[in-house]
This record gives sequence, structure tokens and C-alpha cells, in this order.
Amino acid sequence: MLRHTMARVLVAGTGITGAATAAALRQELPEDATITLWDKSHGAGGRMSTSRKPGDDTCTVDLGAQYFTLTPQYKTKRQSLFDELESAGVFKPFKGVLEGDNSVDCRHYVTPAGSGSLVKHYLAKSGAEAKYEHHISQVDFKSGDGQAVQVTTQAGTSQEFDAVILTMPVPQILQLKGAIQQSIAGLSSVRACLEKVSYSSRFCLGLFYPPGTQLPFQWDAKYFFDGPCIRFVAIDNRKRGLRDVPPSVLVHTSVPFSLQHLETDKEAMKPLIMQHLRDILPDLPEPEVVKSHKWRYSQVFQQYEGSPGCVVLETKPLVILAGDAFAQKGNFSGALDSAEATVQAVTKSINSSL
Repeated sequence: MLRHTMARVLVAGTGITGAATAAALRQELPEDATITLWDKSHGAGGRMSTSRKPGDDTCTVDLGAQYFTLTPQYKTKRQSLFDELESAGVFKPFKGVLEGDNSVDCRHYVTPAGSGSLVKHYLAKSGAEAKYEHHISQVDFKSGDGQAVQVTTQAGTSQEFDAVILTMPVPQILQLKGAIQQSIAGLSSVRACLEKVSYSSRFCLGLFYPPGTQLPFQWDAKYFFDGPCIRFVAIDNRKRGLRDVPPSVLVHTSVPFSLQHLETDKEAMKPLIMQHLRDILPDLPEPEVVKSHKWRYSQVFQQYEGSPGCVVLETKPLVILAGDAFAQKGNFSGALDSAEATVQAVTKSINSSL
């Protein structure tokens, strides 16, 4: 019966929630069940994105998540997982200098191979097939004996699944076409909660330097609370404990600055952000290469009311909304909370069909 009720599962999004959900599902579903991941981007990672210097794969910079924090709130629940990731070489304790950090009784961890390596770790555990440049545009349902979820991409690819888990940012869920909109409209309380979810936005720059460049700062990462533009700067290779690779620097702008310029092209913003960076760090050498990026959905600002971990939108066929927006914290721990809630919902659906 398991085979027929949950043989084909689609996880939309290869960020940390999607990857962790797929890995956890692999432990629960029958071996012959297929788990597929679709993502609109050309690679995995979502907001855990590691960018490489053109022509030099040893020089990288994390454009999104900078470090991972084990808070007192999550210590009992997550310590063993953090230890497991450290043993696997995915995590290591942050031992650098972080100026402006106001957290209390927290332990920070970094990813030596970049934040994208954390997502890849979970994708490998899932054994799932990941397909990129699959931008989902429409979700429909087939009822009756052959009930299924029909998912269609902007390019016209269409495929049926027994269950679909959507982990993309909530505004992108609300933009989907097809029967899913009738489902959301039919649950007025769910729609109201979805519409209240909001995200912060940020521009970021990745600065790449030639081997041997000396960056004259005593800190490895620093928060800036004064000034109109720059919020956070990290000497990325030093932050990750890498001293024998060409230096790289990460720059995040503040939320107010980003909102002010949100509709401006990221390349057009590059010189303005660089000028603000020179103003606060006049001793920073000129980089060899500068990459720019815009995170329209950077961090969750307003969570889904009640933080349920996930929302079951349809039961037959199964459609679940998930992601850190549905958890108490819009971070790694929140993504894991959402993944766990999603797997529980899938298991409940399987058991109810037996």
C-alpha cells in the first residue's frame, strides 16, 4: 500500500529545507519510492550559496548564510546533529574574531567548504534526483482513483506526483497558477497567514583577491551598525579557517538600504556599494574580481502565525507548504524544524491510507 500511496514525491526547492526534508524522507519511505527535487536555479543551495572566483575554484565566498549558531534554546535538541556534522567535516567551530556579535551563550559553526556544502551533504543523504532550471509555474490536482499532483514548469515540463512539498519562499507560492490557488483561497485562515509572511532583502558583494594579498584587519567578520549601507563584512577565507587560499571578502548591505534600492539591478548597485565599503574600510585593497547578488528573500522577517513547521494544503493528493517561514526561527534550526514537521505530516498521510 505504501508503494501506491507515496511512490512519487516531489520536493520543490533545493535550499536547506528541501534538502533536509528529502534526506529525512529517504529514511521513512520505501526503497522503491522516488524522491525528486526541482529548483528554478542552475544549482543547489538556495540562500546557502557559495560562489567561486572565475578561473580559481580554490577562492570562494559565501553569499548567503555566513555561520550557523547553536543557541541555548536548541542545544538539547540539536547538539548531537551539530556534532555529527562536525564529525563529517561539514561543520567546524568558528574560532575567528567576530566583532559586533550580540548573541549570548551561543556557539557558532562555519562550513570549511562553504555553506553550499551543507545542502550538498543532505542532498547526498537523500539519494534524490535533483533537476535544476525547473521553475514551477503551475500546480493542479487529479482526483479519483488516479489522484495525483500535476506540476508544470515555465518551460512547459509537466509531471505527476503522489505528493508535492513546496519549500520556496511564500511569495513565490502565492504566485503559482492552477488549482493550488483555489485550495489556498478555500482555506481563508491559511491564505491570511501566508499573506502576512514577509522577508528582509539584501544586496551582497563577493570580493576576490590574488594569492598573497594581505587584508589589514584584526577581525575575521564584523557587524557595522552605523552608516547607511553596509551591515556585515567577512573575510570569508579567514572566517572559515582557510589561510592557505587566495583571500575573499563578503559584503552584506543593511535591510533599509536594500529595500530602498530593491528594484535596482544588482550590477548597477555594485559601484555604489563599493563606494560605501571604501568609506568604512579605506585600507581595503582593490579586489581583482567583484561579484554582485541580490537576495530578494534574504531572511524571514514575519513568520507564519503559530509557527507550525509546515502546512498541509491538500491531503488527497498530498500537498505541503514548508520552509523556515513556517518555523519559529528563520535559520538553519528553523529549516530543520520545518523538515521534521513535514516528514511527520507525510508519515501521518501514509498511515491514514493504510
